[in-house]
Amino acid sequence: MSLRNKTVSGLIWTVMDSMVLRGLSFLATILLARWLGPAQFGLIGMIAVFIAIGTNIADSGMSASLIRTKDAEEADYSTVFILNLVLSSTFYLLIFFAAPYIAAFYHQPIVTKLIRIYGLTFMISAFSAVQLAILESQMKFKQIMKQNMPGTLAGVFTGIFLGYLDCGAWSIIFMYLTTQLVQSAVLWWRSSWRPSFSYSKEKAKYHFGFGYKLMLSGLLNTIFQNIYNIVVGRLYTVKELGYFERSRAFNDYPVSIITTAMNRVSYPLLAGLQGDKQLISAVYRKIMRLTFFITCPLMFGAAAIARPLFHIVLGEQWLPAVPYFQVLCLASIFYPIHAFNLNVFKVYGRSELFLKLEIVKKSIIVIGLFASFRFGVIGLVWSSVICNYLALFINTYYSADMINYPSKQQFLDMLPTILISGLMFLLVYFTFRWQGASFSPLAQILSGITLCIFIYLGFNKLIHAEPLSYLVETIKRRKLR
Repeated sequence: MSLRNKTVSGLIWTVMDSMVLRGLSFLATILLARWLGPAQFGLIGMIAVFIAIGTNIADSGMSASLIRTKDAEEADYSTVFILNLVLSSTFYLLIFFAAPYIAAFYHQPIVTKLIRIYGLTFMISAFSAVQLAILESQMKFKQIMKQNMPGTLAGVFTGIFLGYLDCGAWSIIFMYLTTQLVQSAVLWWRSSWRPSFSYSKEKAKYHFGFGYKLMLSGLLNTIFQNIYNIVVGRLYTVKELGYFERSRAFNDYPVSIITTAMNRVSYPLLAGLQGDKQLISAVYRKIMRLTFFITCPLMFGAAAIARPLFHIVLGEQWLPAVPYFQVLCLASIFYPIHAFNLNVFKVYGRSELFLKLEIVKKSIIVIGLFASFRFGVIGLVWSSVICNYLALFINTYYSADMINYPSKQQFLDMLPTILISGLMFLLVYFTFRWQGASFSPLAQILSGITLCIFIYLGFNKLIHAEPLSYLVETIKRRKLR
């Protein structure tokens, strides 16, 4: 299979995995949000940072090391497997005993039990991290989707059933716990690899030496991605945290589907090309521009129709979350660019630079938090957007030399898409303001989506945008096969 076809095939199956399977989980959380209300989701927001830290530690960046290792041996896989289990178990014990203190910090006693049960997810994921890394390194994304399906279906059923019984935050926790448990079991069942427990100090030093810097970077990133949850949960009401948490989740879902798909395919792809700097630059530029061409208008469009969208999907009780969602959309448009630039550091083995830059970017976030918390939750949201833009500049500046793609050129490549998307947002937003209450929320959503598509594709066709031409060409080639 050619490089192009291999990439397109991987993208298709990874997007399907994200859209179908994650989509089912997302729809389940929408239903649970209507049933349970903001306060229960606020409780989940309080413990999200600790679960995310555990998930990061369970992998320790060593899966990325396996993927980039050519001709990995049994000793590589077994050593990483053992290290993952030891690290995840150790951290689980830490948060198990720390849970009462976390609950006291938030003044929510129920958090103790929630975090002790939810924390089992990252221990479970450690059992199947190597099997997943093997499939990803071989770019078998169709197989990954099929093996993820039973877990997603089981988790969604469990969550909806418990939500119907009015089990509160436990509905959400057991949905994710069931999903992870079944997915790990299926990966073990369908994989031919089994750990031999042949531990190698040399392999451990190699993989952990590469991975621990990614792990520390990931920990910093995880903590600071969720630090707003900590601040909002400590300074404001649990309901206010619920609004903030769901607005972020709604904001992250569409852009993360596309970015995750591109990321999972591009990392092993670029890792396989690491000896050809010119080809990496060409492939990276094409993937980045195409992804941004899709995600940028998607988030601007979502911001434009946010109020009727929240009204229809979540109900009136969630409308206070709309302003948070709209502001966060401004940051999400650059999420793919962040992810791809960070992939470059991993491909070239620059995990030490990856870590140093994360420390710089997180220092900026701390300054932003101190400057903005006095302005309420909306001030914190705007702070996150500004910090996101500064982080983008840092990432693109330092990755530029590695792929021969200067940050200025990256911005110029993105500029037409930003301008057209911004114009699209203004036209749709002010059309809604002009319509007032004369149209139902559903009519506003349908008319808004139609108008967004017409404006965006029309202007891109007018200027003969390269990403649009590439997208059309790719679709035509798939149809002819």
